Amino acid sequence: MATATTPTPAEAVDWPRVTREVADDLAVDASVRDRAGGPPFDEAARLREAGLPALLTPPAPDGTGDPGAAWRSACATVRELSAADGSIGELLAHHCVLAWSARFLGAPAEPFERRIAEDRWLLAGGIELPEAEAGAGLTAEPGGNGGYLLRGRRGFDAGVTVADRLVVGARCTRTGDLLVVLVDPAHPGVCAEPAGDRVGQRLTGSGTIGFDDVPAGADDVLGAVPRDEHAIAPCTALAPLALRLMLTQVALGVAEGALAEARDVSRAAQAARPSGTDTEDPYLLLAYGELATAAHTAAAVVERATDALARGLGAGAGLDVDGHAGIAVLVAAAEAVTSRSAVHITTRVLELTDGAGFDRFWRNARVLTAHTSSARRLREVGDHYLNGTLPRLPRL
Repeated sequence: MATATTPTPAEAVDWPRVTREVADDLAVDASVRDRAGGPPFDEAARLREAGLPALLTPPAPDGTGDPGAAWRSACATVRELSAADGSIGELLAHHCVLAWSARFLGAPAEPFERRIAEDRWLLAGGIELPEAEAGAGLTAEPGGNGGYLLRGRRGFDAGVTVADRLVVGARCTRTGDLLVVLVDPAHPGVCAEPAGDRVGQRLTGSGTIGFDDVPAGADDVLGAVPRDEHAIAPCTALAPLALRLMLTQVALGVAEGALAEARDVSRAAQAARPSGTDTEDPYLLLAYGELATAAHTAAAVVERATDALARGLGAGAGLDVDGHAGIAVLVAAAEAVTSRSAVHITTRVLELTDGAGFDRFWRNARVLTAHTSSARRLREVGDHYLNGTLPRLPRL
């Protein structure tokens, strides 16, 4: 395992095996931990010990000795962990996207990414301002020596109670630009308030953070997003798409985890029947055929979007508006299909298993898809397909 100062190159470790072992470990007591709730301190420690936060950083462009994983590998890791524990999958999903922040902004990324790997930081926060908080959120008041003072409050969906560093977007009070700032949550001016009981995704470490004149030096600013939305580069506009796709990976993982556990229960029930009893219930076979097909369909659409976004990330500053639009349409399709499949699969699993211990999958799927409007995403896809309309670059 890597030391704190010498990160192990990704190719030198059997990361699929490490991911599988962590997933198996989380699956053992997932239901118990879900019922208990609370900040995921122990779970975060398991992730750090396994080296997963360091793995889920971007790989070096030249592929030389960097500890990070390619986008496709990162998605596979998040999806597999989500099948075992959707909350911890979401925790890592946010970390992974935030680790790409400097590259989204077209800023020098090596110092930031190297610190993540060497110090095994677990990141939390968010860059874009949620639509529900338009006009609110965090502000950055220019100070001396090119630094800023951060003020305000904002809620985050994951990691704020266990993160080693926060990556947040704050509006500069002088220019109106959105500054992306790295913050140490241990600073006395930072106050984290855990979220109350949630219906699902109870172990993501969600909550609200208050910033009371928290200093941020010039070196803590990873980059800036211009106030004028028309000036936002297509590579920067990949940031919200990357998060949406990562959370879609989490929802798909939750559905696949529910289906796999239900299959184990059904197999055990069939094995327990007396010898000579017909174990091939045609209705049960039909149900599993339908659910497996729904999962396969969602996976196929998600994989296509994953490949497209990986190519977009590889293009970097060379990504154009048409390239961004193509990615946006595929991500919207993945969200729409997966949202419906995840809710359908986890609901049917409750019926097939009498609900014993399987309600967490349904609750997690509902929370993950609650803010995803399938109708809205399908309209975006339809408008592009029928009229050639390009999805506009989002205003971060």
